[in-house]
Amino acid sequence: MSKQSLSATLPGPAPRPRIPLTRPLRHARYRQLWLANLVSNLGTWTQTFASAWLLATVSTSAAASSLVQTATYVPVFLFALLAGVVADGVNRPKFLFLCNLFMAICACAMAALVMHGPVAAGPVLALTFCLGSGAAFMWPAWQASMSGLVEPDEVEAAATLNNLSYNVAAIAGPAFGGLLFAWVGPGSLFLVNAASFVGLLGVYWFWWREQDQPALPPRLAFAASMKAGLASAFGCARYRHILFNVCTVFFATIAFAALLPVFVKDVLHLNSRVFGLLMGSLGGGAVAGALLLPTLRQHVGKTRLLAAALLVYGAMLLALPLLRSLYVMVPLIVFAGMAWSATVSTLNAAAQLAFPPHIRARTLSVYLFVMAGGYTAGSLVWGRVADRFGVGAALAAAGVCVVINAIALLTAKRERPI
Repeated sequence: MSKQSLSATLPGPAPRPRIPLTRPLRHARYRQLWLANLVSNLGTWTQTFASAWLLATVSTSAAASSLVQTATYVPVFLFALLAGVVADGVNRPKFLFLCNLFMAICACAMAALVMHGPVAAGPVLALTFCLGSGAAFMWPAWQASMSGLVEPDEVEAAATLNNLSYNVAAIAGPAFGGLLFAWVGPGSLFLVNAASFVGLLGVYWFWWREQDQPALPPRLAFAASMKAGLASAFGCARYRHILFNVCTVFFATIAFAALLPVFVKDVLHLNSRVFGLLMGSLGGGAVAGALLLPTLRQHVGKTRLLAAALLVYGAMLLALPLLRSLYVMVPLIVFAGMAWSATVSTLNAAAQLAFPPHIRARTLSVYLFVMAGGYTAGSLVWGRVADRFGVGAALAAAGVCVVINAIALLTAKRERPI
């Protein structure tokens, strides 16, 4: 039998089963946390908008404005590894309750500071750092908990749903903030963030107080526990490949969030409503992308899907400095948002599925550490590039970096998939 006829008789690879996007919501605990987290994400995006525009209006430097992103992600870079070790050895609902309570207190302090009178950049960045510290300790425990509440074949859909929650809030939060910033001021928007933690605190409280909590795994010495997590993460060639892509992707893509307030204020010469509109456009596209992803994943491999998404996002960064019409900008950013949804959920799901539950928080903390390192370095670099060469040049340079990353994925060896 010829090789050609033999290949014709052999069945091809079975198509990946289509997991409905809403399937993880059948689990009651996951559903409760997802809904409460949606409200909390709305508060987070409202505060992110308010702090970014506040810093852009009190400073004339792109580097200074981009420090909002730096102050948000430096704590994750500093504390993520520690947080992963802690999260694998504590009662997670109790720990998550305390982390969110701390963040709610920080949001109240931010509101009180701004409402007291004229504010300088320093105190706002300091409290942003405190909020980021709470998030740094919360994220490994939260991601490990959420992936443990669904079936293994539902983890990818759950990661997409989590990203969908984040991006639905990314539409409403900036739009809400853009309309109200000039009317009620940033202090009231920071209070919205504080109030948004109430639902999560309630869910974590009742979960914590339940009597049928699973037994905690045996506690290792702190140093040994961290060493085991690092060895597992960096000892896996596939995970190292994921981490490399996480670092390079987030280093380049943070340019959009870091420079958008300055781009709107100094290049477009427009106001907070336009800033909110453009931020919300990215979130709107991400929501649409999340709805399309289950179908796309049936027909496109993870690596090719990620590469295509990066090409779209990189094209947006390259084109944005050349545009002045909102009628062109908004659809472009919407498409980039769809690509961003595919990027984040693909990388996050790959990281969550790489290791078993007993070490998952520690290995996810390495993922968060690398992600935050990329975000932190990128926000510092692109702010300085913008101050020296202009905002448009910085956005274009970031776009080139994203496109190079996509090409590297497409040309990489097949033995190193995402």
